Amino acid sequence: MTSAPAARLRRLNNLPAGGQDRRPLPQRVLTSWWTWLTVGMVIVFAACLAALYVQITADQPSLDGTVPGVNPSAVRLGAWYATSTLAFWIVVFLLADRFRPQRWTVWLMSLGWGGSVATYVAYLVNSWAAMQLQVSGNFDPATSARAAIFVAPFVEEAAKATVLFGLAMLVRYELVSKVSLVVMAGLSAAGFAFTENIIYYARAIVYSSQTINVGDAESAVVELVWLRGFWLAFGHPLFTMMTGLGVAVALRTRSKVVRVLAPLAGYGLAVLGHMVFNSQASLTQGNQQLLVYFTLALPLLIAAVVYVVRQVLKQGRLIRARLVDYVLMGWLKPTDPEVFARLRTRLWALLVALTRGWRVFVATRGLQRTLTELAYLRDAEVRGVIDATGDERVRELLDLSRSQRAAGIDDPHGMKLSLPRLRRRAAADFPPPTHPGPAGLGGSWPAPTSSPVGSQRHSPVDPTWGPPGR
Repeated sequence: MTSAPAARLRRLNNLPAGGQDRRPLPQRVLTSWWTWLTVGMVIVFAACLAALYVQITADQPSLDGTVPGVNPSAVRLGAWYATSTLAFWIVVFLLADRFRPQRWTVWLMSLGWGGSVATYVAYLVNSWAAMQLQVSGNFDPATSARAAIFVAPFVEEAAKATVLFGLAMLVRYELVSKVSLVVMAGLSAAGFAFTENIIYYARAIVYSSQTINVGDAESAVVELVWLRGFWLAFGHPLFTMMTGLGVAVALRTRSKVVRVLAPLAGYGLAVLGHMVFNSQASLTQGNQQLLVYFTLALPLLIAAVVYVVRQVLKQGRLIRARLVDYVLMGWLKPTDPEVFARLRTRLWALLVALTRGWRVFVATRGLQRTLTELAYLRDAEVRGVIDATGDERVRELLDLSRSQRAAGIDDPHGMKLSLPRLRRRAAADFPPPTHPGPAGLGGSWPAPTSSPVGSQRHSPVDPTWGPPGR
């Protein structure tokens, strides 16, 4: 059992508690603080969405009169239009975080926070700021250049990034790479954009159906969906990603100055990018917008994609280098660094294990996660982020890896999938033909001219033959 001083040192280093919980799974789930935190946050998300729904469906007073609220059918149609963009970003971000993926509750909190709490807070603050700035319009910050440029970027980026700081304080030990923070920031931004798009689409549907000058209402809405859901869909994830990178840098350094300045610098870049984006969307028209889009926005997006891909590859190199340290100490097999530092090899090991039974698959997946955590723990010790208390966690991970290695697959080279073989139906064994067909025996050869060997005819018998006389 871990002593009180040792437990305190673990908490200071944000290390997991020692020992392996061998209680039944239902008991572990019901007593886990993650379970009740998730339940509580889901209730908060639902409450924020309900309050936001009441806000956008009610009539709102403005300087120009009263702005009618959107109807429920417009909200449902807007949600249908916005779902495809959300699904795309979820798939992209979850595929990027493969070396040490976060638990699904972390992903759910990031996505839910951006789609509910951040959106609700931003809606209230932006609407209040628009009134204070004496902006006429329908409470939509995008219709006001001043609110969209000088208020919305600060409010929205802060609302989306709050969940990153909260999770960093709760699970700092598990947030070990820039990719993990980029994924969390991207999910928060994708959720924010999803709810925001629903509001924009719903308002466009109501406005185009009530205003004759719009022309074809459906075409106008589809054009807006293409603009926000496809051409400009990268805006929110790209900006919030900068804040995520700042938090990631702060978590992997010993310098207290960098820990403070890195998140602020990331947030400042996110706000600046968002401000430039909104200013160009509000103040430029036609060819000028296209020029800014192809000369500034797309190159920035391509640079961000290249950066994330390079970070994923860098993760593999870091895992390989840190596992080599344990190989030199004699604690791991020489093949472990190459096997567990390649995504393709890890995936093949999981596929092979899956065809050999659920227990083998669970052990293989656990072994991959254990050695990945071991590599990042070694990296944290080298950087000075974790002190000597991490050595005890190293021994725990090594013991756990030995038991997982015995039941799982640690090197899939030369192994094949153990797929069930389909039994082929045996060919029917028909006896040879005994009667001549139309063209002879069997119907495929000319009829024989004489009796073949082994025919059924009787040979001539000597009539004088008989049993010997007495």
